[in-house]
Amino acid sequence: MSRRRHWRQLRQSAIDGEHGAIQSARVPEEDIHQPNDKLFSTTFQSPENTAALLQAKLPPAIAAAIHWSQLQLEPGSFIDSQFRRSHTDLLFSAPLAGSNCFIYLLFEHQSTPDRFLPLRLLRYMVRIWESLIQTRPAPDRLPVILPVVLSQNAKSWDISPQFAALCDLPEPISGDLLPFLPDFIFCHLQLAEMAFDIIPGTPSGVFVLRAMKAERLGRLLDDILWDERLIAEVPPEMFQAVLRYILGADVDKESFEARILQLNDPQARAVAMTLAQRYRQEGRQEGRQEGRQEGRQEGRQEGFLKGRQDYILEVLSLRFGRVPEGLREAVHAIEDDDRLRTLLGAAIQCESLESFAEAI
Repeated sequence: MSRRRHWRQLRQSAIDGEHGAIQSARVPEEDIHQPNDKLFSTTFQSPENTAALLQAKLPPAIAAAIHWSQLQLEPGSFIDSQFRRSHTDLLFSAPLAGSNCFIYLLFEHQSTPDRFLPLRLLRYMVRIWESLIQTRPAPDRLPVILPVVLSQNAKSWDISPQFAALCDLPEPISGDLLPFLPDFIFCHLQLAEMAFDIIPGTPSGVFVLRAMKAERLGRLLDDILWDERLIAEVPPEMFQAVLRYILGADVDKESFEARILQLNDPQARAVAMTLAQRYRQEGRQEGRQEGRQEGRQEGRQEGFLKGRQDYILEVLSLRFGRVPEGLREAVHAIEDDDRLRTLLGAAIQCESLESFAEAI
């Protein structure tokens, strides 16, 4: 399929309200407001995108020993449930210098650092090893796991990548205690420490990481993200996925549309503008729907209270005849349901209108 035809199909999908994000059995597509972790998983579950990033960031000797062409995504997630809103993980396997290794990629998009991150990584690594033992023939030795953390941070985090740094080791005997501790280091990739123009990887990986870095810095409409030389190399469906991400970040819609009009590629401009208009229309529809729902709820509540007020006045009228206008106004002014319940009991049991008025 030609790229031009692909653009036309994506534009039609935006008009029809279908998603242009990459299909994935692991990550379901989202409607408006696609979260950070979904965009990350959609992009980096691709071994090609992950390999291009990690080849540039792992220690050279290790990167050279991994058979990146055989990198493959493994099923499962190992994150604790309480961290699922701010973390996403991907597990890969690949041959490593005649053996097999696993690469555990943890994505963090929380805004504050977690100094106990190495402890959580150790827990996740143990879960991976236990899962391997349970689901595969028991190995003679455990495979190597290379833990990698990608942090979507605005400022660099001062977190030691070494597990032993968490432990309180008395200085005089720290060296003697180290053999008794589990110990490892993790590779920490911090977006705060990567300039926009030196983020490594495939065009898709670079484009997505630029978008994530820009989102954290409030720069989603800057030229560095709207680099047309980069956009021209990005698959059209990934371009649309990032546009959804930008729109979901609550950027100013008029500024976003002005940014779109600066694109030189007419196909990209048409897809982006169609998607922006769809989001604007959906926003109006959501607003009208919310307004109708709120109106119905308020109307039902008002009708319920008025029915309670009228019932109280009807009881008083049946018992004592005409109810003075001032007393009627006092009852209609009460909008607290619990208080109206109490007054209904008083209307049934009171000895006179005067005693009922005292209950108000």
